[in-house]
Amino acid sequence: MKILVIGSGAREHAIIHTLLKDTDVKSVIAAPGNAGIAEIVPTFPLDIKDPAATLQLAQSNHIDLVVIGPEIPLAHGVADVLRENNFVVFGPNKNAAQIESSKSFAKDVMMSAGIATARWFDCKTITEVENALDAFSAPYVVKDDSLAQGKGVVVTNDKAEALTHAEMCLEHGMVVVEEFLSGKEVSLFLLADGKRTIPLVPAQDFKRVFDNDEGANTGGMGAYSPLTFVGDDFGEFVAREIGDKVVAELAKRGMPFIGLLYAGLIVTSSGVKVIEFNARFGDPETQVVLSRLLSPLGTFLLRTAQGELDSLPPLQWSSESAVTVVIASENYPESPVTGYVIEGLELAKIVEGVEIFHAGTKAEGDDILSAGGRVLSVTALGKDLKSARSRAYEAISHIRLQGSHYRRDIAQKASENQG
Repeated sequence: MKILVIGSGAREHAIIHTLLKDTDVKSVIAAPGNAGIAEIVPTFPLDIKDPAATLQLAQSNHIDLVVIGPEIPLAHGVADVLRENNFVVFGPNKNAAQIESSKSFAKDVMMSAGIATARWFDCKTITEVENALDAFSAPYVVKDDSLAQGKGVVVTNDKAEALTHAEMCLEHGMVVVEEFLSGKEVSLFLLADGKRTIPLVPAQDFKRVFDNDEGANTGGMGAYSPLTFVGDDFGEFVAREIGDKVVAELAKRGMPFIGLLYAGLIVTSSGVKVIEFNARFGDPETQVVLSRLLSPLGTFLLRTAQGELDSLPPLQWSSESAVTVVIASENYPESPVTGYVIEGLELAKIVEGVEIFHAGTKAEGDDILSAGGRVLSVTALGKDLKSARSRAYEAISHIRLQGSHYRRDIAQKASENQG
């Protein structure tokens, strides 16, 4: 089959890298891609918010399967237009993608489906926000109702900071105020064919920009898999008790979910609860999860998109551990400084077990330049988390990017517990 992957991040680079291992995949193209993606497949310029342009690209290249990476094209109805023109698409239609594009919608779905989540208030005015904050004790959790690329959430003990964030969000929509949930966070991807779900392996990401979970929320500064604190049946439990129920509720509403359902979970003292849902692969968790995948990714994505999960054998996974560390631009996430040359990539690539997935990069002559907030995802496999961490940070030691920064504690505690 010939596959078109929409997107330009490290997530899409990892997806394409994994698709190319599938013997049933004849070829892959990407749009718009990045400098790293362009080294392994043809790339095409594309406004990912433009359904008509995406359709034209798929038609002119005789595509068999379209895989939509980011949330933005889903929210703009790209999958709808492709399906209306008889393309097979891995990614939900606009209505079903509201599970990510509207926090309030997601909460309503969870309530209707009987899924455990934090108590919340939908707020349209600052007075409603103030009343909601008073109903919960600190830490306060304030979320932009709409898409915010992983940076629309503030968790703080400072009520004034919570109100300031709410005021900013209210300028363009609604705000969701939640109770704070204490526990260990888990990211779990679920293949969803509109009728049922199949889990991938759990992972954990690191949202805060600095070590020890300090600083601002980001799109993600690193991730690891496997997790040391959940059992082997965790994925099946979540698929049965959460994923299948969400898919059934959306189908009942006339909006079947076909694609990747991302469950952001927290394991609390009273059980597993949902923090949020996304409508696509998460970044940087995709990099570690797909690094461990042994099954043919293209085949599974195609069958999911065709509504045929029941026809597939169980997914197979490597017993190795995977760690991803994100290298970010100077001043990320507030106001990233870009345009600097990235050096040392060739040396970093030869470290055993390491793959470097590009995110915000562009080629200029023979140079690779930074072109976004998150620049590279350095991903390593090892016999355990300690080995994987060692390899990832060894690779990073060879990379030079002016003003860049990265966390030095990704998977550190987990590697110590893995024993």
